[in-house]
Amino acid sequence: MSVQDGVPELNWEEVAEHICSFIAEQLERAGRSGLVFGLSGGLDSATSAFLGVRALGRERMIPFILPYRTSSPESLEDARLVCERLGLVPNSVDISPVVDAYFSLFPEADRRRRGNFMARVRMAVLYDQSEAHDALVMGTGNRTESLLGYTTLWGDMACAFTPLGGLYKTQVRRLAYHLGVPDKIIEKPPTADLWEGQTDEGEMGVSYRDADAILYRLVDLNMSEEQVVAQGFPSELVKKVRSMMERSTFKRSLPPYPVIPSPGQGAG
Repeated sequence: MSVQDGVPELNWEEVAEHICSFIAEQLERAGRSGLVFGLSGGLDSATSAFLGVRALGRERMIPFILPYRTSSPESLEDARLVCERLGLVPNSVDISPVVDAYFSLFPEADRRRRGNFMARVRMAVLYDQSEAHDALVMGTGNRTESLLGYTTLWGDMACAFTPLGGLYKTQVRRLAYHLGVPDKIIEKPPTADLWEGQTDEGEMGVSYRDADAILYRLVDLNMSEEQVVAQGFPSELVKKVRSMMERSTFKRSLPPYPVIPSPGQGAG
């Protein structure tokens, strides 16, 4: 196993086969007819779509394009390109009326509140449509986003399963090349398209390349911050990544609850 971009280089055909088997198993266990998923035009959703079609066939994959009125036309074009390449029929639901109606009550809301609400409205649509189609909701997030907390609780995190959840962002990019995802989607700056000009790396304040390399060492290799810094990474950047992980721990756990003692047992 070699290391590229600071994370392991894998056999991408074996990875694809493993993920496809996982997708098919999840659907079989649930006894549902297909998968509903959001298609943003970005790398992760495109790669998930390619894997889903490979695992199940196009007939069982139900993509939804869920634009807001400020969504990038390029993103919508790229989402349709994925559908065209895979022979999928896109479904489109404009979330603008719902979002605008809500924030007409709270015009002071900043763009972060608005962005989080959009993510949750999109997932509400997907879960409703999953019932309409007897389907599971397939998530499209990756391991980097999860570990850094660059996710919206009950928004993009809400799903039955996420096929890319075990891969760092830079690994998803290499898998996408292997699967034949269009180059223009793979190579464009990652963005959640929540507001004009927004990019993932700009909002996080760290590149995926650096974040993945540091996360791999902190999490997979169980290195200390000092050991990671000794490998040439800036101390402040390592501390930032560690802090992002720690502050977002609650996003990776089920809601906590108090354990109630059984009758006759003490609380201590």
